[in-house]
This record gives sequence, structure tokens and C-alpha cells, in this order.
Amino acid sequence: MMPTQFAALIGFLFVAAWVGFGFGDAVFCLIGAGLFAALSSFQRGELDLVDLQERLSARQRSPRPSR
Repeated sequence: MMPTQFAALIGFLFVAAWVGFGFGDAVFCLIGAGLFAALSSFQRGELDLVDLQERLSARQRSPRPSR
């Protein structure tokens, strides 16, 4: 499945959940799907939390340019 087809499927499912369950429940479905996708990526070794933490801490340490 191509990324554009996958995005279209996710969009369709989100709107179907919105119509069927309401907006709040559809957002919870979307958050749950994202959480499980992230956990699956972590389990397969595709998501490196140490690298992500280093990137975030490097942004916090870098000085902001003065105006």
C-alpha cells in the first residue's frame, strides 16, 4: 500500500468514526491508533527513544538568537 493510499484510508476511517461515534470518540480512536503504532515501532526497533531524547535535549540547550 502506498503512503497516499494509507493516508486516505486513515482519513476515511477517522471520518467514519466521527460520524458513527462523535468527534471526541473519533479523536480518542486516532490517539489510540497512534499510540499502538508507536509501541509497535518501538518493539520492532524502528523507534529509538534514546535518539529522540538526545534530539529534544539538544534543542533545549541551544541558545536562542537574540533579537
